[in-house]
Amino acid sequence: MSSRVVIFLKAQLSAFLGGLFDFGVYSACYKLLHISAPFSNAISGSLGAVVNFLINRYWSFGSTQNSVGSQLWKFVIVVCGSILLKSTGIHFLVDVYHFNFLFSKLLVELLVSLGFNYTLQRFWVFKDDGK
Repeated sequence: MSSRVVIFLKAQLSAFLGGLFDFGVYSACYKLLHISAPFSNAISGSLGAVVNFLINRYWSFGSTQNSVGSQLWKFVIVVCGSILLKSTGIHFLVDVYHFNFLFSKLLVELLVSLGFNYTLQRFWVFKDDGK
């Protein structure tokens, strides 16, 4: 299997694990703490991002040649953009169109994670010129 496919699959597994954590926190905030769906997403996305950064840096992309600081500021920008996109999408689906909060979260997560997060993490945050 090509190294690019392996990297993509590892990144997707990392996103899945971070997503499970994110989804659990999101559900707890929304259902147990009665925090609005967009704010629950902001909280869960922030915490899930920490999990995702660590897995991606050390395992998915194996990108430890650059300093944590040089990757972290880029990662924070991607996460902020991701949370903004996801929270906006969830707001429209849940608050405006009255879709189920879990369906909305899943749909928006898939779209933003594959189209925005992976692309920027692979080719900007954890870029490895040698691969």
